[in-house]
Amino acid sequence: MMPWFKRVEKGIHTPTEEKKETPDGLWYKCPSCKAVTSMAEHRKNLNTCVKCNHHDRIGSKEYFSILFDDNTFVELDENMTSGDPLNFVDSQPYPQRTAATQRKTGLKDAVRTAYGKMNGQDVTIACMDFAYIGGSMGSVVGEKIARAIDHARKARTPFLMISKSGGARMMEAGFSLMQMAKTSAKLALLAEEKLPYVSLLTDPTTGGVTASYAMLGDFNIAEPGALIGFAGPRVIKETIGKDLPKGFQSAEFVLEHGFLDFIVDRKELKQRLTDLFGMLRPATPAEDATPKAAKPAKAS
Repeated sequence: MMPWFKRVEKGIHTPTEEKKETPDGLWYKCPSCKAVTSMAEHRKNLNTCVKCNHHDRIGSKEYFSILFDDNTFVELDENMTSGDPLNFVDSQPYPQRTAATQRKTGLKDAVRTAYGKMNGQDVTIACMDFAYIGGSMGSVVGEKIARAIDHARKARTPFLMISKSGGARMMEAGFSLMQMAKTSAKLALLAEEKLPYVSLLTDPTTGGVTASYAMLGDFNIAEPGALIGFAGPRVIKETIGKDLPKGFQSAEFVLEHGFLDFIVDRKELKQRLTDLFGMLRPATPAEDATPKAAKPAKAS
């Protein structure tokens, strides 16, 4: 009888110590349902679990690939980086932290902005990256979003904001908090020009981002299961002195209590946004100039 530690591959006996190791990165294990699938299938499913539909966190690279036709777009202000207005030092000086994060992530800051076509429609998109210092909102984030809104106004395109953030960036203190007012003011100008703004909240969207541009959309939508809130559960509990409902900061709970318009599966996102922007599209000058049919005269 063959020893238990022998392996048989195509009729060849292979000792266990000679078996080949599976390379890392080939398999994905869902953190929610623990189902295992190949990374290739997981990516093909847009980084959502094929069994339970858990939505993994993804960044601007993946969202741009999903939304822009043929992954073709023009990036705006791509080389803008943070200064160090406060000479901030915690465990390391702020410039060292940003330089290390840029090397690690390949990102210049926590948001990327771009314009292109989505199912043939022109659109301007700003998308946050949690990998860059927790998607924190600093002066570069606010400035790039403000400039993207200005581009949408100039090009007469809808504006899509994809939020994913831990909140304001502590290393920039007041400079960070001022971005809440700046982006909100720019969105008010967008609204005055009747250009549609849709805010997509992804996991997580918290802090000053939630308290400003993330909740100011003509439509506020979210991905399934996204954590959405201002302060963390522990801080809220200590502040109000009460136990909190289970899952009270989930997208589903927020939708049920009227703070979202709808939840959209990532696999349906591009088409749902196309339909929504199509309905919200402002009239062109040619359409405005089209004579309206005269009302029939009333019989005397």
